[in-house]
Amino acid sequence: MNPALTSLLAASIAFVGTHFAMSHPLRGMMVRLAGDKGFLGLYSLVSFATFGWMIVAFRASPPGIVSSSAGVAAVVSLLTLVAMVLFAGSLFGNPALPDTPVEKVSAARATGVFCVTRHPMMWGFALWAVAHILLVPNGRTLIVAGAILILALLGAHLQDRKKEALLGTAWQGWARQTRFWPQWHKLAFAGWKPWVGGGALWLAATWAHGAMAGIPAGLWPWLD
Repeated sequence: MNPALTSLLAASIAFVGTHFAMSHPLRGMMVRLAGDKGFLGLYSLVSFATFGWMIVAFRASPPGIVSSSAGVAAVVSLLTLVAMVLFAGSLFGNPALPDTPVEKVSAARATGVFCVTRHPMMWGFALWAVAHILLVPNGRTLIVAGAILILALLGAHLQDRKKEALLGTAWQGWARQTRFWPQWHKLAFAGWKPWVGGGALWLAATWAHGAMAGIPAGLWPWLD
């Protein structure tokens, strides 16, 4: 394997592995030793360090050939738009954030993109990863996008298990209203905030993709 790809693979494994380790088996011990603020500081430091390593290794890896298929470009644009809608919608009305009081979780009602899935942000990242694998299916993209895909979906599953253990019946009430696997037919009825916010993010991100990465995306190639 190319040395740069080997470094990228190691960085991606470190990024994903430390996230899972610090979020689950090591979290209790780290909080006891460093306190809540100390834990957050260490978590952030390790996350930024391993993510920075990924960026450096990614840039050093051989670039791939972007798919020239108009059909693939259309599918990728649609996937990234949906990803942005889910991401934007996840910022409104999530009752299951860390440290949310149990009574608030128990009284919560699913609205917006939470009617589609209880993990809209994670599914947004997953769709982003799939879109990039379709667009540039080379070694470095498969490694990075694959790492993000695993982190998003396996991380969401582990979050469910942890919250069920911590919150008990309050979590069960929320889980009965929502689904892990998206109910895509409900996305059209998620409300205007996710669509307006997600559409704006999509336009900005696809413009930046062409301006900064040199790969035209979204509607912009059609407007040139």
